[in-house]
This record gives sequence, C-alpha cells and structure tokens, in this order.
Amino acid sequence: MTITVLDSYSAMKQILRAPAGDREDMLRSMLDPIAGMYRYFPEEVDLVAFHRQSAGFPLDRDEQRCLDALETLAEAGTWERVQQALYAAAAELLAATPGFHAPDITVLLLLGDPGDANFMGPSLGVTGFGGISGYIMITLWPYPENLERLECTAVHELHHNLRYSPGGVVWDPMTVTVGEHVVGEGLADAFARQLYGDDLGYARLGVPSLHDDAVFAKVVSGLDITGMQNFTAWVHGDTIAEHLGVTPVGLPTGAGYSAGNRLVDTYLAVTGKTAAQALHADSAEIIATALECTGGRPGRAAQSAT
Repeated sequence: MTITVLDSYSAMKQILRAPAGDREDMLRSMLDPIAGMYRYFPEEVDLVAFHRQSAGFPLDRDEQRCLDALETLAEAGTWERVQQALYAAAAELLAATPGFHAPDITVLLLLGDPGDANFMGPSLGVTGFGGISGYIMITLWPYPENLERLECTAVHELHHNLRYSPGGVVWDPMTVTVGEHVVGEGLADAFARQLYGDDLGYARLGVPSLHDDAVFAKVVSGLDITGMQNFTAWVHGDTIAEHLGVTPVGLPTGAGYSAGNRLVDTYLAVTGKTAAQALHADSAEIIATALECTGGRPGRAAQSAT
C-alpha cells in the first residue's frame, strides 16, 4: 500500500503568486491527480468549479492572506505530519483486519477559503472527503485547533477510505442509510481517539452536542432514512444543510457525529472490539447492539466520554 501526499504547498504558492489569468489552468493541473475521486458522479466534474463550491482557496482575492496561511501550514509540518500519521494508521488498520487488501491512496491537502463564512464558521475551518476508495482530500484553514488535530483529521478520513474500499462496506448512494453515515463518522472518530486520545480525537463539529440526549434521540429517529441527498441535515446539522440548499430537520451542527460516537462507543464497549477491528462492521449490527443495550439511550461508555 502506497500513500502519496501531493506537494500541494508548492503548487498553491505558485498559483497564488501567478497572474490572475493563469490561475484556473494551474489549479486544474494541481487537482488532476485526484480527478478519480469524482468517478461516480453522473456527469464529468469541472474540477475548478467544484473547488470553488467546496470552499477551496480563492483565485481572485485574499492572495496575501492565503500565502500567509500556507506558510503557517508549512511551518507546522502539515504535509509531513499527515503522511506519517496515515502510514502509521494504515498499519494499525491492516493489522486489525487480516486478509483485507488496502488500495494505494492519493492525498490532497487544500487551503480553504477565508471568505467563506460557512467554512470558517459552522464548519470550523476544516472539511474532509475520504469516502471514495483511493483518494483523500482535506480542506483546512490553520486555526490553532485544526493544526493541533492534523493527525486526527487525516486518520479519520483514512478510516472512511478503507471502510468503503473494495472488500469492505458498499456505499450505494440510492440505498445507503443515514445510519450508515452516522456510524461511519462515529467509527472514524473512535479510531482517531484510539490513536490520539479523546482530547484530540473527536471531530470538533460534534463535541457541543455529545451529551445532549434530545439530539441523540432525534438522530436515532432518522437512522433508516435512505438516499445520501438527505444526509447533510441529519449528519452535519441544519446550518450547514441550509447553506447547501438542503431542507433542515431540527438538528444542531455536527449532530450526526455526536450520535455516531455514542452508538459506536456503546457497541465497542459491549463487543470489546477496537475501532480498527470494527473497520468493516455492519452499521445495522452496531446500531441494533447499541440501542438494545441502552434502550435507545447512551450507555455508560458514551456517558463517560469527554
């Protein structure tokens, strides 16, 4: 298994320093190695347009602010730390899942858009896309909290990538359930916590509602909903959903992450498995085990989390 972390630092610096008219073509060339990440989209993806829609760094403003942020990422050793963390985490996952053959993975680290209020605010300056086998993309702004959690963010996405790789769990966009997405986030967080501890391992998005029983109950009520077009509100919450034009359902930001952690923690406590060993565990089994054990309420394992 080979993990290639692209040298996006050099590429982004060149783009941001280039004449404005040259930047789109340069960006398209930088993004081309991860074009396969969009292979399941119904139509060919315009990589530059998708970059803009996904809060990637701007091409027509904030150049110096972005260049300064790039230097902050470089000084923090971002690219080196992510590569080392991914290899160490991959070894842990493969040791726990004998017989599973992981794909080679291409990783792109992108600077986010400081002018995108949703990205910088509710999304806390970091998003990850790791669910397509063989590719991981992380978009971030160097808030201190994000720099501190670089490794956790990377291994969270790696867990997604290997969970949904051939030989693992099949993600069918039409039939997949909210429950699978929620459990996937919980498992990925649990794996980051397995390696780096609870203080760093939780995705920041879900921490505020981690102990909110009403939020947990609301998410549980939607676990059987199918079709990933419905998922944003249930997993990321109403604010992010409304930003993307998705109907809200009455949940705070990160609700699916907090509920997923509670379900997964109970399951792991009952079975004695680690998050690495549960890489390909069936989400329906995880949910049924957790809810049977707790009567629909968080178990002691979840309650004790901090």
